[in-house]
Amino acid sequence: MLRCKSRHFLCLQTVSDIAHNGFPFSIRRFPFIITLVPFTKRQRIAFILVLAAGLLPPGLFLLTHHCPASGIAFTKERRDLHRLKNRTTLPQASDFDERVALSSLLQPGDDSARWSSSRAARIEGYVVSVASARTELANCYYGRDTHIHIASQPDAPPREHVVLETTPRMEDWARTQGWDWSEETLERQLLGRLVRFEGWLLFDSSHARESENIAPGTPLNWRATAWEIHPVTKIEVIR
Repeated sequence: MLRCKSRHFLCLQTVSDIAHNGFPFSIRRFPFIITLVPFTKRQRIAFILVLAAGLLPPGLFLLTHHCPASGIAFTKERRDLHRLKNRTTLPQASDFDERVALSSLLQPGDDSARWSSSRAARIEGYVVSVASARTELANCYYGRDTHIHIASQPDAPPREHVVLETTPRMEDWARTQGWDWSEETLERQLLGRLVRFEGWLLFDSSHARESENIAPGTPLNWRATAWEIHPVTKIEVIR
């Protein structure tokens, strides 16, 4: 009878032993000690994959139903950006930077340090498009922001658009106030209208090279600036 000689592995009876000898008829009367089967590299990888697959569903459930303000992030910089995107505090009068207007956001030149993400803004313009954003890490891939593009004229080209975003958290808050901020309703009620928006300023650096102010003349620019109102906290139709 073989005994386990290592303290670093589990003792498992080999398939060949079981096939040859069968299981003991009575463990009390015929006690046995099972033989050692160390994991090969391939078996270790398979074990890790199986373990990960087992942990993935509950992990995703927790993240999607209890997504932290930092979202899913692996660097401090990204966590900080997600927290800014996911703000739910309403700006107070002292938070507003009165210098910010649609015209000042459209001013050409490198604007990366022109404003502060700790301040709020109140701007108005014509809504030229409303569309759901892609799922993203900030929302734990659950729920979507809604992009609202505004411009000084209803027919302005994309390089003259300023981007504003409602978030799932603020959409939930709006619902408690009796407002429907779903993408479908916002598109129906705002498109082509002159609208005033309030919310927190945010410089979305991931889109800086796609903005006219940072990368002037780039053919694929789809916005004037990487500065956004994100999240939007108030919407008021002017006409």
